[in-house]
Amino acid sequence: MYNSKITGLGYYVPDNVVTNDALSELMDTDDEWIQERTGIKERRHVVRGEDTTTTMGVKAAKIAIERAGINKDDIDFIVFATLSPDYYFPGPGVLVQRDLGLKTVGAVDIRNQCSGFVYAVSLADQYIKSGMYKNILVIGSELHSGGLDMTTRGRGVSVIFGDGAGAAILSREEDNSKGILSTHLHSEGQHAEELSLIAPGMGKRWVTDIIEDNDPDDESYFPYMNGQFVFKNAVVRFSEVIMEGLGANNLKPEDIDLLVPHQANLRISQFIQRKFRLGDDQVYNNIMKYGNTTAASIPIALTEAWEEGKVKEGDLVVLAAFGSGFTWGSVIIRW
Repeated sequence: MYNSKITGLGYYVPDNVVTNDALSELMDTDDEWIQERTGIKERRHVVRGEDTTTTMGVKAAKIAIERAGINKDDIDFIVFATLSPDYYFPGPGVLVQRDLGLKTVGAVDIRNQCSGFVYAVSLADQYIKSGMYKNILVIGSELHSGGLDMTTRGRGVSVIFGDGAGAAILSREEDNSKGILSTHLHSEGQHAEELSLIAPGMGKRWVTDIIEDNDPDDESYFPYMNGQFVFKNAVVRFSEVIMEGLGANNLKPEDIDLLVPHQANLRISQFIQRKFRLGDDQVYNNIMKYGNTTAASIPIALTEAWEEGKVKEGDLVVLAAFGSGFTWGSVIIRW
């Protein structure tokens, strides 16, 4: 039985910075309103034609591969987490395999939205622990900006999300006391529609239906979020799944060196920080700069924290996420 460890990290965000003031020119909002509710000051949006979900993932992956000190041909498998694939099918995992020029390794796509990277890491961890693979490329990448309602009608959702990608290389670790100690995953589908994008989809409305109706008031193809309900569930599930992970490893909140939560809303992170009595140096947030990048948020934040020297050998690092589905999970790591 092996453990897996993160041996390389990388991230990529577009150069195009979109401030709250810039959004106020498109909708009835302002910097104070956005910061008060979300903590976000700015986010990145791709320039159409310059980046896609896949190309951003590839750029992040190249950095992670280099930092892991491996050759790209050492990668055995790809796990790609996203809610915004380039195509309805095939998924971006195989596009990464093609664009990186990898041998014919397997690739799988994870559609678990905000908890996608946690689910992807858990899957990769199990593959490595079983001995099936040795080096797995895990990517979280999102391009939200092209699918948001950038009007006053959609401001409750559209001001939150940004574009970007993060990547990690998970490699085999012989020392079972180091690396990923455990992962913990959950879902509660009864609340699936409380944070959702209903169309286009085969179950409700496909593209041809939307075009045929040509209804400007049809909101089904824009993201919907019951904000207060999501917030209330998030703070509960975040707390539960962090404690579950700590308990499984005979650890306590005071043992945490760094918590990297999904960057959903700064107010959620601050609530969890207060509940677990963690200092500012024990929780890493960057939603202020990038907004919510869904599956990309944890790998971007983890990479930045590592680059800033906030992740050191021997540290206990906890990743936690909650999002659409509802799905949530945690990863407990001994760095």
